[in-house]
Formats: sequence, structure tokens, C-alpha cells
Amino acid sequence: MHMSTSILVVDDNPTNLKLAVQLLTYDGYAVAQACDAETALAMIRTTSPTLVLLDLQLPRMDGLELARILKADEKTRPVSLIAFTAHAMKGDVEMATAAGCDGYMTKPINTRTFSAEVAAFVAATKGRSKPEHT
Repeated sequence: MHMSTSILVVDDNPTNLKLAVQLLTYDGYAVAQACDAETALAMIRTTSPTLVLLDLQLPRMDGLELARILKADEKTRPVSLIAFTAHAMKGDVEMATAAGCDGYMTKPINTRTFSAEVAAFVAATKGRSKPEHT
């Protein structure tokens, strides 16, 4: 159903990664996975996924740094980045937005709402023909 929509899940926690990939695959998305920012960066540059669910707490390079790199590069700037983190502390949304993330989802994954949240981000991404800045 969504096979034209590719989603990359970047998370160093194998349980979170597996659950997100299973849910997205079940929903019909073409899903790829990476467990660190360096792998994700290489994958994004070669495959240009529609959406990236990006854990902010990654080993070595964190998700915020990866977001800044992706948004600074004209080729990868259009990729929609969704911060995907368990650290839903005050200021985290602002930090993620400042780094270039287009949205924010908290973990642990709520299996009842996850599909709808992702679908809303995908719809917003597909609705943007050009990035809008206000």
C-alpha cells in the first residue's frame, strides 16, 4: 500500500529498532534500518528515503549532529527527519527543531498510535512540494 514511501529507522536499541521496523513493514512501507548515525548518513545519501525516524541518543555522532549535517547538504535537505527519542525533556523539541528535525515522536513506541503518527508525518512530507519557511 505504501511501498513508494521509504522509511529509514535509526536506533541503537535493538528492541526499539525491531518493533518500529515490524510495525512499519506491516503498514506496507519500504523500511530500512541503521543502528548508528554514520551508517544512516551513508544510506540517506544513496537512497533518499521519504522519512527518517531518528533516535537522538546514538553512539559516537548523535542524532542532532546527523540532522544538522543532513539539513546543511542540498541533496539531503528535503529528507523529512522525525526525532525519535525517549528523552522527552523540556527543551528537547526545540533542540531537535533547531537541528533541522521536521517533527518529534517519543519512545517507548505506543503500538496503538504509532501507525497514525507516522502516516501523518508521511502525508505532511508528501504534501510539501517545496520546503516552506515562514
